[in-house]
Amino acid sequence: MPQQQPDPLVFGVLNVTPDSFSDGGRYLDPDAAIGHGQALVHAGADVVDVGGESTRPGAVPVHPEEEARRVVPVVRALVADGIRVSIDTRRASVAAAALDAGATIVNDVDGGLDPALLRITAASGADLVLMHSRGPSAADGGYRDVVAEVAADLRRRVDAAIAAGVGPDRLVTDPGIGFSKSADENWQLLASLDALAVDGLRMLVGVSRKRFLGELVDGDPEARDGVTAVLSALLAERGVWAVRVHDPAGTRAAIEVARRMRVAV
Repeated sequence: MPQQQPDPLVFGVLNVTPDSFSDGGRYLDPDAAIGHGQALVHAGADVVDVGGESTRPGAVPVHPEEEARRVVPVVRALVADGIRVSIDTRRASVAAAALDAGATIVNDVDGGLDPALLRITAASGADLVLMHSRGPSAADGGYRDVVAEVAADLRRRVDAAIAAGVGPDRLVTDPGIGFSKSADENWQLLASLDALAVDGLRMLVGVSRKRFLGELVDGDPEARDGVTAVLSALLAERGVWAVRVHDPAGTRAAIEVARRMRVAV
């Protein structure tokens, strides 16, 4: 009989930015952002991942005070509504403000390179997602063996987080699909998730609407939701802890299809 496994958590993406590649600043207004966060949960998200700085290629860095101004009211309102919130930031001060507002996960696209962010997360008791990257999303990572090198980089980031006091039970790794990687390198990583595992830690994978999926479908980023859902279902079958998506409803449906195929045998 097929092995039973829990479905992954679904992180719903909430960009409180004017320049996101996927939604074009649709949720910069706090009320619009809060409403969309609630809608993500109603559509099947377990966690709302709130970010105030775009990571799209060519995005202009945001001052930490402006980033906090964007996200903290949204985090506070969603938490007050009983929603589990992750803060998507690489800034220690923003992480601290969001944690004070009730966020329980820090999702760091820099993989904990800032020692202050590691210390703040360690003291808070929050979970920490360490995402892999070698610079901005459009950067060339210069890999010779992308799977081995990403695995080694993640190992170093995990060791640094543990040394700073973040318990292994609170750590999550993320291979950073689409960040400083070519399309071919993204596919290699997705096909080699077992080789990327670090000490059995939980893994989050975010592929939603990413540019490499644009090779499969024409149109704007929202047109990639279908292939995102398929890929997320395949990731669920591989046992990832969480997927990060813009369309929780489609992803939930695809994961359920895969589950029913598995348990019907």
